[in-house]
Parts: sequence; structure tokens; C-alpha cells
Amino acid sequence: MSNTNTIWDRPSGYGLVSRALHWLMALLFIWQFASALLRVAAKDTAIYSIFWSAHYQLGFTLLVLVLLRGAWGLLNLSRRPHKSGHVGKLAALGHIVIYGLMFAVPALALLRTYGSGRGFSFLGIQIFEQTGVQNAALTAPGSALHGLLGWALLAVIVGHVMMAFIHHFALRDDTLRYMTGRKALD
Repeated sequence: MSNTNTIWDRPSGYGLVSRALHWLMALLFIWQFASALLRVAAKDTAIYSIFWSAHYQLGFTLLVLVLLRGAWGLLNLSRRPHKSGHVGKLAALGHIVIYGLMFAVPALALLRTYGSGRGFSFLGIQIFEQTGVQNAALTAPGSALHGLLGWALLAVIVGHVMMAFIHHFALRDDTLRYMTGRKALD
């Protein structure tokens, strides 16, 4: 890789902005999934309360970040590393699924909150007012799909991580290096 400090993506690797968004979102997703797992396994514990207290704020943060990351990815589409053939097509499909779920899961939660009439503030900024009026047509999709798609997203992310390790350790290619900023193998 020539210069790993460029902000722009290039065929030999992702730039600083793409890598920063990727790893920041990875950390936030770890927190989100930990809070969801604690909600299932250890509700009414102090550790659950700590993790769950940030769940809504971090979910909204992830929604904003996935929109930014998607826009940044589109700006860099012609410069990004690409695989050819079937592997490239599968990777592209996998990324479409990940991005779709990363958008849908928090968007459904936000729709459910809006439909519940509860209102929502992000870091003290009112996103929408509390109305106290419930709208079942808006809450139903979030109630039915937020959790289910969240677990599906976790499964897809686990698959994504496994494929990165397979590429790195078994196939010995540069796929993982693209996102770490490490020099490509010669």
C-alpha cells in the first residue's frame, strides 16, 4: 500500500475516513450487542443498567454513522478495493445485506419510538416531541422486526468477521489489511 494516511479509498486499501467509520461503528455495535445480550441474560443487574442506558443514544448514533458511511462509500465507489468473479459478487451482496440491516435496525427502533408517542432526544437535542398519542401502524413494524433483524445483523457481522479471518489466515490475501491500514503483502 502506498500511503495509508490518505482520506480517500484506493484499490490497495481503505482511506482514513472509511477505516475510522468502520472501527468506530464496530465498537458501538459491540456495545449494542452486549446490551442486548445482557437484556436477555442478566436483566435487573447493574452491568445491564450501565449498558442499556446508552442503547437508544448509541442506536441513533449508529443510524447517523451508517448514513455518513454509505454516502462516503458512494463517493469512493470507483476507488475502493474490489474482488473479481464470484468472490467479488458475494462480497458485494454481503455488504449490501450488512448496510441494509445497519440502517433498518435503528430506523425501525426510531419509528417504534415515534409511533409510541414517547418522543426522543439525542444528546439533549429534541429529534421529535412527546405526543402521548400511540400509533400502532408505526409501532408494529419496530416491535415485530427490530429485535429479530438485530440478531440477524449480529449473525451477518459474525460471518463478516469470520470471512475477514479466512481471507487473512487461510487465503493469505490482503482483504483484512485493506481495513487495518497495514501494508499489502508483496
